[in-house]
Amino acid sequence: MKKRSDTLATEPTKSVDTLVLAGARATGDPLAMAYNVPSKAHIKIAGKSMIARVLDAISGSKQTAEMTVIGLQDYADLSADEAWPAVRYVDGANGPAASVYGALDQLGASSAVLVTTCDHALLSPAIIDQFLEDSLSSTADLTVALARRDVIESAFPNVGRTYLRFGDGAYSSCNLFCLVTPEAKAVVKFWQSAEQDRKRPWRIAWRFGIVPALRILIGRPDLESVFAIVSKRLGVRVRPVVLPFAEAAVDVDTPDDLALVEQVLEERVS
Repeated sequence: MKKRSDTLATEPTKSVDTLVLAGARATGDPLAMAYNVPSKAHIKIAGKSMIARVLDAISGSKQTAEMTVIGLQDYADLSADEAWPAVRYVDGANGPAASVYGALDQLGASSAVLVTTCDHALLSPAIIDQFLEDSLSSTADLTVALARRDVIESAFPNVGRTYLRFGDGAYSSCNLFCLVTPEAKAVVKFWQSAEQDRKRPWRIAWRFGIVPALRILIGRPDLESVFAIVSKRLGVRVRPVVLPFAEAAVDVDTPDDLALVEQVLEERVS
């Protein structure tokens, strides 16, 4: 039997397909409404739409292959105006997890799949490559990108993020997930039932049962221990990938986020 590392070594470099979530919120998005666009993916920052910036970062990665955009309204004119790289489009479903699950079924992905969001405006090829290198060299079925609070606040002292607190520190999600094996779909299925609680980690923990929830909430284990508990409960190997990039944790949810991204991009040019 081949070792996992042997298989990865013989695979072509650009082997990871990407799903980009770009649907509008069912309840409406304040930023999209403020800019009078179908979804915040259309909002232009320094002359380029947010989703175009995400697609540029993905296409610039050494490891990414085909890109699929999920749930983006009125994409034809926008993609033509900005000369996007080749992408596929599929309809979204009722929520991000359901959209990813449906896209996986529709596209029949057979290799690892990267999942990210359209508002990841500071995403870069370097961030993606680091995340995928760590993900594909792990023993995980699914990996989740995180960044430490001290790393984020050192670069962006005033940024507002939602932090998950563990025994070894606080971390923020980076909206990057890698479905390394087909078994990862079981986690996506679980997330469908839990995503309404995504801003309330204690409720998500409670879905794992009383004993595991108490171990997480009261024992305050470290990051790796929490993921070990989650993996055992789901029967799937879920691992964190802690990234050293503060930009990886910046998505555009608010006007303040938008102003921060504009400032960062302006500073890069000057």
